[in-house]
Amino acid sequence: MNDETEKLSRLIKNARRTVFFGGAGVSTESGIPDFRSVDGLYSQKYKYPPETVLHHDFFVGHTEEFYDFYRDRMIYDGAKPNFAHLKLAELETEGKLTAVVTQNIDGLHQSAGSRNVYELHGSIHRNFCTRCKKFFPLSFIKQSKGIPRCDCGGIIKPDVVLYGEQLDSDVVNGALRAIMSADLLIVGGTSLTVYPAAGFLEYFGGDELVLINRDATAFDGAASLVIREPIAKVFERIKL
Repeated sequence: MNDETEKLSRLIKNARRTVFFGGAGVSTESGIPDFRSVDGLYSQKYKYPPETVLHHDFFVGHTEEFYDFYRDRMIYDGAKPNFAHLKLAELETEGKLTAVVTQNIDGLHQSAGSRNVYELHGSIHRNFCTRCKKFFPLSFIKQSKGIPRCDCGGIIKPDVVLYGEQLDSDVVNGALRAIMSADLLIVGGTSLTVYPAAGFLEYFGGDELVLINRDATAFDGAASLVIREPIAKVFERIKL
């Protein structure tokens, strides 16, 4: 264990209420590509840019092409939780972590055992009919062809927040309450450039802010501890 991990372990041990805020980098070590790195989703070439395909207007106007991309590039249901997911679930079980706030849609925190998870951008594991609101599992989307439809004839939409859509107010309010009540906020695997999620840090008024990310962020100067390592490797070494 190096000095940075020792300090992080000590901060978690001494904190009364710890909250974790994570982005795509938390899941890259589970084999799920992020969006903005050199090898990320936005650096790859498609008929339409990912930002275009993942917009609400594209879903409405080009639904079948949306699903061609979505099934091919947004569903990684074979991915397994890594050490970061597993350690966070363990910390929650031990009463050392009060909540996980995530920008990811892969459901890996829940797979690892975390229970109090605020999914800001929704989840691939929930899908609903836009007409009758009936919910469908991920397996239904995977097995369907073309545009998945409900028995009522309605189009089924993933319960994920597309560009041009609002975040769920209940999820946002729960996440903000958790962050505002924390005395230790650990932020990992996110560039903190995507709003409104990145703005959540402005609500933190606790004692210690820890940033774990491969690249620099705009909040580094405000952090008590900055760690430039893969997040799963950091959490693998945490000892309380």
